[in-house]
Amino acid sequence: MTGVAVPGRVYLVGGAVRDALLQRSGGDRDFVVVGATPDAMTAAGFRPVGKDFPVFLHPRTHEEYALARTERKSGHGYRGFTVFASPDVTLEEDLARRDFTINAIAQADDGTLVDPFGGVADIETRLLRHVSPAFAEDPVRILRAARFMARFAPLGFSVAPDTGALMRGMVDSGEADHLVPERVWQELRRALEEPRPSAFLQTLRDCGALARVLPEVAALDGVPQRAEYHPEVDTGVHTGMVCDMAAQLAPGDSVIGFAALTHDLGKALTPADVLPKHIGHEHGGLAPLRALCERLRVPAEHAQLAQIACREHLNVHRLDELRADTVHDLIARCDGFRKPERIAQLGIVCEADKRGRLGLQDAPYPQRERLATLHRAARSVSVRDLDVTGLSGEQIGERLRRARIAAIATARATLRDPPAD
Repeated sequence: MTGVAVPGRVYLVGGAVRDALLQRSGGDRDFVVVGATPDAMTAAGFRPVGKDFPVFLHPRTHEEYALARTERKSGHGYRGFTVFASPDVTLEEDLARRDFTINAIAQADDGTLVDPFGGVADIETRLLRHVSPAFAEDPVRILRAARFMARFAPLGFSVAPDTGALMRGMVDSGEADHLVPERVWQELRRALEEPRPSAFLQTLRDCGALARVLPEVAALDGVPQRAEYHPEVDTGVHTGMVCDMAAQLAPGDSVIGFAALTHDLGKALTPADVLPKHIGHEHGGLAPLRALCERLRVPAEHAQLAQIACREHLNVHRLDELRADTVHDLIARCDGFRKPERIAQLGIVCEADKRGRLGLQDAPYPQRERLATLHRAARSVSVRDLDVTGLSGEQIGERLRRARIAAIATARATLRDPPAD
């Protein structure tokens, strides 16, 4: 089909096969080549790109073709493996090194499936099951299991009991402590882009890994909130619900998802004698948020919106009570005049916070649109609209601020008194 002869026997593997069986639209297609050598692949026009094991790009389609290989544990963490690739490695041996049975299915050119570990049956029964005890050798697989649950829980998947037990053993043995920050962040970011991030958190919680990799989030579990505002009561439960609502309101957006995840971190620091109230939690959450971002090396875009949402979400909830100058200063603190997208993002996070509560998933949240309206009104005023003759830079800034506050006040009056039909 591609007009390029591939040395050896070629099989489509991994996610493309799994997703086809799930009747989901697939992403990248990956292939494994059995019975070939690196020299033969290069001679056929394939370009080597693998650093740790032989992977090649097809000269026309640029899809990845990896030589069949095995792996042997040689140290701690996900880097602690010795890779062996040879024409003698069988397809079954290559599939055996994979993490989950649903990812260990291969498809030949004629459509025949090779399924030595029962992945097709696990797809039918909606189970996420490990391929072999070698699963326990790579702590990243704990995170991958959680991420796959964030993707597949809406389809009815659950973690197989024996896999869950294996993951708990990995945590208890300290293997999870060898996870490096970059991989934790990579898997967390991808989980936040899935439809049910709460399943990621719950899977980690169930095996004890949440407290190891996201202690600031795990600290929210069991922390009570006022039932009249939070019928779900438990702050950890609320956090998962907010993440799921954010995924619904902004599908695939990990920036908004991370802000949803971390908006209430301060509630874990509330003194016991104050509970279930959480006075000042929005500012109290900034320190643990900074610690989390520094440890995981969270990108600036994610960290900055998370800080804004943590600090400002209560202000947005009570937007109608704020004076026009207070609304202006909120927008300015968020850098909303230079980066207007931040106000729209903040509105989504705050709506997710309000609707991510038991029984409130369909509740209206007019504050989001009202904030957007007031923001547009303020941004409609620029220095070009003002007479600033003879004014200094600081004076110009203050005049612009007053004009924008006036525009906010005018827009708010329109919101309160809509024109008659």
